[in-house]
Amino acid sequence: MRRGKRVTDNAKKVDSHAFYEIPEAVELLKSMQSAKFDETVELHIRLGVDGRHADQQIRGAMVLPHGTGRDRKVLVIAKGEKADEATKAGADFVGAEDMIEKIQKENWFDYDVIVATPDMMGLIGRLGRVLGPKGLMPNPKSGTVTFDIERAVEEIKAGKVEYRLDKNNMVHVSVGKLSFDSEKLEENIQSFLQEMLRVKPPAAKGQYLKNVSLTSTMGPGIKLNRGL
Repeated sequence: MRRGKRVTDNAKKVDSHAFYEIPEAVELLKSMQSAKFDETVELHIRLGVDGRHADQQIRGAMVLPHGTGRDRKVLVIAKGEKADEATKAGADFVGAEDMIEKIQKENWFDYDVIVATPDMMGLIGRLGRVLGPKGLMPNPKSGTVTFDIERAVEEIKAGKVEYRLDKNNMVHVSVGKLSFDSEKLEENIQSFLQEMLRVKPPAAKGQYLKNVSLTSTMGPGIKLNRGL
């Protein structure tokens, strides 16, 4: 009950009709930390696109300047030299058919990202119904289907985030932890918003960044100035 009251009180500190500049929003959010753990900071962006059309779909990945503050477990599905490359790069799990079988038979999901070489996608495709709903299916657009295994693993470990448009034409992404220095959080936020502008579909018409809000695991949503 005590934490619930604190969360409610924090929400009252935010003007739901106002638009905040990024530095102001970050400081406000940090001042309202209410959890006993290091909360994740997230961006929620509503875009002026229609995801029902292929030429307005948005999906990709980028490395945040200061990472996400989270150690992501990486499973690499590859053989031979590429498997060795994955191990040297710091992948948490490496294998081929054995890993695919483990997922099939044991319903195994003790990892956050799957990276695979293109020659393994024929086998991995059989797991589409299992991996797809969990957002774990490797995809060339997010850089998780590649022969450059070393780079893929290192980027994920360094703070690479994947993003994709959901059915409500929104993109959700983690941009760090509340424990980050304010400047680092601000840089991560700015970098991701610049990425959204970079991938704006030519077919998108009207206002593109329709709504941008910043929040934390237990914090309220804070609307950001859209004139970014």
